[in-house]
Amino acid sequence: MHPDEASPTAAPTAPLSEIESRAIKLLTTREHSRLELDRKLRARGYPAEDVEQVLDQLEREDWLSESRLVERYVAERLEKGFGPIRIRFELREKGLSDALIRPQLDLDDSQCLELIARVHRQRFGEMPPADRNDFAKRARFLEYRGFPQGLIARYLERLQREHPQRAD
Repeated sequence: MHPDEASPTAAPTAPLSEIESRAIKLLTTREHSRLELDRKLRARGYPAEDVEQVLDQLEREDWLSESRLVERYVAERLEKGFGPIRIRFELREKGLSDALIRPQLDLDDSQCLELIARVHRQRFGEMPPADRNDFAKRARFLEYRGFPQGLIARYLERLQREHPQRAD
């Protein structure tokens, strides 16, 4: 093995500054949760105790901020047309708590319906579903994007009422 290449046996003796440098490099590319950083650093062979110590320090210095991660992630995913169910799931996968997620993802029905309408228009245009199969196809798409079934049905049914010539 070349001396410059990292080996799994070299990492456990790494100084804390090396772990910190690696974590900061990850944080400069995008926000990470504590769980994500912990997994990535430990996968490199760094000892759990050292990783925990570094992550505690990064939190104190505000390099690592899960509340900032949630705020930015929710805004970005909503802008890309994803719904609250999917976003909540993704954030939980990152190890984030509902207490952090809830305030950022607290959408009322009218806000959610506006998002559904925007995503639907981008994908399917203004016209309502042509038939039941088309209705089901659109509903599955919106459900996959993370919107509540009840609001999806309400939106698609309203669209059909507004354009009855297309409904079956």
